[in-house]
Amino acid sequence: MKNFITILFIGLISLSVNAQDKVAEIEFKQTTIDYGTIEKGSNGVRTFEFTNTGDAPLIISKVSSSCGCTVPKKPEGPIMPGKTGEIEVKYDTNRVNPIRKTITVVSNAKTPTVALKIKGKVIDPSKTSVLNNKKKSVMEQ
Repeated sequence: MKNFITILFIGLISLSVNAQDKVAEIEFKQTTIDYGTIEKGSNGVRTFEFTNTGDAPLIISKVSSSCGCTVPKKPEGPIMPGKTGEIEVKYDTNRVNPIRKTITVVSNAKTPTVALKIKGKVIDPSKTSVLNNKKKSVMEQ
């Protein structure tokens, strides 16, 4: 009986080790999106594309932003091995200032936490044109 229990125990351990070999892996096409210089009120939606390069379903449990001005949207269901998905990020472009924000992605992947970044600058064209006009008039004198 002891031998049977020992063999059963060893068998269960080897099954659990084999089950742990399958893991999801998340690979992003890019981890930083540069908006460049954009005008106030323009489209602030950008997309981070990724692939599950592992051999288990990828489940993204949480996507959060470092600021309320950036709203990320995660995929609803699991991403199967070899399939792609996307995380949509919407930045509030009514805020005129430089953009430097971090989006944190938490999943069941081999690397469970990934930091994505957005950067750029939002300008108000009406105020920029006044500055440009001043520069032009000074240069003409």
